[in-house]
Amino acid sequence: MKLLVIGSGGREHAIAWKLSKSNKVHKIYCAPGNGGTALEEKCTNINLNSVDEYLSFAKENKIDVTVVGPEAPLVEGIVDTFKKEGLKIFGPDKKGAFLEGSKAFAKEFMKKYGVKTAEYEAFTDFKKASEYIKNCAYPVVIKADGLAAGKGVVICQEEKDAQKALEDFMVKDIFKGSGKKIIIEEFLQGVEASILSITDGETIIPFISSKDHKQIYDGDKGPNTGGMGVIAPNPYCSDEVIKEFTKYVLEPTLKGIRQEHMDYIGIIFFGIMITKKGVYLLEYNVRMGDPETQAVLYLMESDFMDIIMEALNKNLSNMNIKWENKHSCCIVAASEGYPSSYKKGFTIEIEDNLESKVIAAGVKLQDNQLMTNGGRVLCVVAKGDSLESAREKAYRDIEKVKFKGIYYRKDIGKANS
Repeated sequence: MKLLVIGSGGREHAIAWKLSKSNKVHKIYCAPGNGGTALEEKCTNINLNSVDEYLSFAKENKIDVTVVGPEAPLVEGIVDTFKKEGLKIFGPDKKGAFLEGSKAFAKEFMKKYGVKTAEYEAFTDFKKASEYIKNCAYPVVIKADGLAAGKGVVICQEEKDAQKALEDFMVKDIFKGSGKKIIIEEFLQGVEASILSITDGETIIPFISSKDHKQIYDGDKGPNTGGMGVIAPNPYCSDEVIKEFTKYVLEPTLKGIRQEHMDYIGIIFFGIMITKKGVYLLEYNVRMGDPETQAVLYLMESDFMDIIMEALNKNLSNMNIKWENKHSCCIVAASEGYPSSYKKGFTIEIEDNLESKVIAAGVKLQDNQLMTNGGRVLCVVAKGDSLESAREKAYRDIEKVKFKGIYYRKDIGKANS
């Protein structure tokens, strides 16, 4: 099979790497890919950046399946476009993608189908939102309605923080339109978990759980990032939690997908909060998380291509996904200054004797040399029989990766972090 994998981040490198392990796959085109995919077995980078370009390439090169990594093309309707042309593509249609494309739509969907979630109000008027925050119980959560690269959520401890978030989102428009509409949401105290899942529109199969570490500094301090590290499985996701998640989140979501007639064949990612009052859904993503993908796929024993094909054939109810009985730990190495301003273009040196897998994100290949090309540069993902052994391996190996200004958290997967 010939595949087209759309995207350029760590998630897409992990997807391409995992798919390259299938003996059914002989060629993977990464559009545009990154420095890691350029060196990956069976992979070739191609410089395409629009739905029209992806479509032309898929037709001309007789691509068997296109796998969409990021959310933006899904929200744009790439799946609808490809399907009209009779091409196989893995991802939800435009209507399904709106579960991530609009937080207000997602919250309305949750309410309509009885998905357990936090109380909220939506606003498009800055003055009304400013009035509302005067009477809120703090802390509150303020979210940009549209896509904001994982950075459109702020936890506000008091009114002045909320006022600043409203000004940034609605007046200064720091998310270029995505924050003109906002959600003000009840703050839930607890532990977050990421549950990536696959669906064919009739069945949802959860992958193993994971735990993302969003904030930049150790001890979960500082601003949110796209994710600084992940462990899998999530130690807080007990059988009881998964049972409750299935009953109050997964099953009503599936009911909603069916009743709204979404053409949803792809990934549905549940961001949940485990609280003393039970399991709540924070948000949907309509694609794999980054860096959750790196930690989760590293433990997948089944052939990922087989799983995708069973979804495309609407046959997931007969699928049993196998996982290694191990733990994984993924540590993100970022550029100094991220998530604010940072420099790029530094040489990356990686020693040969790593036990872990290096997954590239903000990396380019220039004259056969890997160079930094983004905020989150790469990640090192290791596995072990225990979380501790996976952590030790990952931290041992990340010391063998060098570039100017390298920064990473030292507490990924530690208890209470």
